[in-house]
Amino acid sequence: MIRRIPLVSAMALVGALAVGLASPAFAQNAPEAMRGAPIVETTKPPPLVNADNSDVRRARNYAMQPPVIPHKIDGYQLDKNANRCMFCHTRTRTQESQAPMISVTHFMGRDGNFLAELSPRRYFCLQCHVPQAPLEPLVDNEFIDVDQMLYGQPDEAQRRRR
Repeated sequence: MIRRIPLVSAMALVGALAVGLASPAFAQNAPEAMRGAPIVETTKPPPLVNADNSDVRRARNYAMQPPVIPHKIDGYQLDKNANRCMFCHTRTRTQESQAPMISVTHFMGRDGNFLAELSPRRYFCLQCHVPQAPLEPLVDNEFIDVDQMLYGQPDEAQRRRR
């Protein structure tokens, strides 16, 4: 005896297959939509934008977020021979430079012991800290700060923290 699949079930199966097959095609076209040209086509890169140089500390969006760099770092030497960031951010230079000292976590070795000098694991600052540029994002950002989730509107969250 042959079982017949109801028409509604068959249509649902065909619809699910169509959506499933269309999704990878959409995902492949996403980079082209952001680039404004096919991925195989060579395009002229957008002009470089000057980094923010306001020296204003920015609020962090989540716990344990590394602070962003609020100034230009063009021409800074940051390699195995020298770390220009430490000219201002090391403990002994912060009073004269008025720059914030690097976190004590930067002096911890991989075993959790504190070191007298900057940990080699934390030597290359740009692994975590990045300069900012006044650009529009390529994709919408729907990130919601934890305070905003807990307390509502951003201004209300700021007021409750005080």
